[in-house]
Amino acid sequence: MPSFVAETPAASPEATASYYARKLAFETDCWDVHASLAAGHSDFVLLDVRSPAHYAASHIPGAINLPHGKMTAHRMSEWPANTLFVVYCAGPHCNGTDKAALRLARLGLQVKVMIGGITGWADEDFVFESAPETAAA
Repeated sequence: MPSFVAETPAASPEATASYYARKLAFETDCWDVHASLAAGHSDFVLLDVRSPAHYAASHIPGAINLPHGKMTAHRMSEWPANTLFVVYCAGPHCNGTDKAALRLARLGLQVKVMIGGITGWADEDFVFESAPETAAA
């Protein structure tokens, strides 16, 4: 009798590589975002898709507050068409990143979700900032 783990056979190495390559095209994580920002290599725009009040209280340094409901073709035209957007929200219990990613993709824009959101950022002990005067309306 195989274990519960081995009861369902593992995918082939080729199928596994294909799956994870596709998955990584859709998401990034807190560590990669932090390392990129710390190195000054931000070839993406980091969007906090939470409410302006939550953003004002605490957000990732360098993030721009833009709730998914405010993502319009007009607003997004502020950036070049080939801009890569990275979106985050409260954490795994929040689907705001999914809504933002869907909206941006429907606008023809490149987007990745930062898995973990604020919760993941806190779990990594990365710093936050607060700036009520910079929150978008």
